[in-house]
Parts: sequence; C-alpha cells; structure tokens
Amino acid sequence: MSSPQSRPARADTLVVLDFETTGLSPNQGDRAIEIGAVLIEQGVITASYQQLMNPGFSIGNFIEQFTGISNGMLACAPNCAQVMAEFADFIGDHNLVAHNASFDRRFLDAELARLRRNYSGEFCCSMLLARRLYPQAANHKLASLVSFKGLAHDGVFHRALADAKMTAELWLAMLRDLEELHGLKAPSFQLLQQISTSTKAALPRLLRAQAVGR
Repeated sequence: MSSPQSRPARADTLVVLDFETTGLSPNQGDRAIEIGAVLIEQGVITASYQQLMNPGFSIGNFIEQFTGISNGMLACAPNCAQVMAEFADFIGDHNLVAHNASFDRRFLDAELARLRRNYSGEFCCSMLLARRLYPQAANHKLASLVSFKGLAHDGVFHRALADAKMTAELWLAMLRDLEELHGLKAPSFQLLQQISTSTKAALPRLLRAQAVGR
C-alpha cells in the first residue's frame, strides 16, 4: 500500500508502531485490539498514540493472558474503524518501523483497507535490522534485545504502547551504533532498509561503502 519516496528520508524521523491483536492473521478473521505508536523527530520521541479498540467479538483466554487486555476492557473501547481513522491521521506521511514488521503491516493494511484509507510511508523492520547489527545476541525478540542493549524499561511487554516505546529506544540505539561503530552519521531510512535485508556476507562491504561515501 506504500509508494516510493522521491528522495532519501531521515532514519531518525518516523513513526514506530505496535499492534496487539486477536490472533496471527487478518486473513483468518483476526482483528486489531490495541494500537500503540510513538513519533520520533530528529532522534527525539515527541508524541505518542495509544488506544484499545473493540473488534466486535470476544477474544480468547490466551490473548487475554498474553496481553493483559480483557474482554471487559474492550467492551468499553471505541470500534476499530474510529481508532484506525485517528491513527491514520497520526501516521501522516511518515515512514514506519515495527518489530517483526511483516506482522504489524498485515494488520495495518487490513484495518485501513476496511476504511479505504492508505499511507504513503515505507516500512522497516527493527528485528531484521537487529539481526544484522547484533548477530551475537541470544535471540532477536524485543525483550531480549532491550536487555542485550541495557535499555531502561518498566518490565511491561505485550502492550502496544510499551512495546512501541521499547522498539523506538532500540531503533535509536541502533542508529547510535551505526554512527559510533561503523561511521554512518545520519543514515537514510532507505539505507537501513538495505541493511535489514542484506545478506550476512554482503553486509560488511555495504557498511564500508556507505562509511567511505560519507
């Protein structure tokens, strides 16, 4: 649903988002039940958005236990259409980041398609980027990477805004490491997309070429 941008965009100005959902696939009838997002502008978190949303049916016990979101909480929440219309306005024309972005993108696309809304930004996956930058990490789950990088957190995971904030902090840490360890100051969003999809073998040459070019 995204369209290519005409010039390189900043990697430190974008929206980081996270969905909690009723299941794994909108193609199987699953819906979003919470959206959390933060806006990063020039390396600083400047705004946030969080909202539960009522999917129109009851969620299962596993999802309640996994997320801490109950059917009672959702019964009082606005419907998905209202929330996603607001969230589309929050996104604007910014590029987007999510941890395991293919999952969040599927739900974003599905929910906005119901409203006939679109977005112009592109996605980058912080999990794929971390796999390339931190191959020594025990695994690349968000909680593990937060611990690996020693990032401050309140211990809350699997709630949308908390995960979006932690993903944003991880993203900013990766930008710092790219500058300090690889000489890439102010890399473009498109370069981070390249790094995240690069093979392990090609990555050192890509990083050297970009550092030399700067």
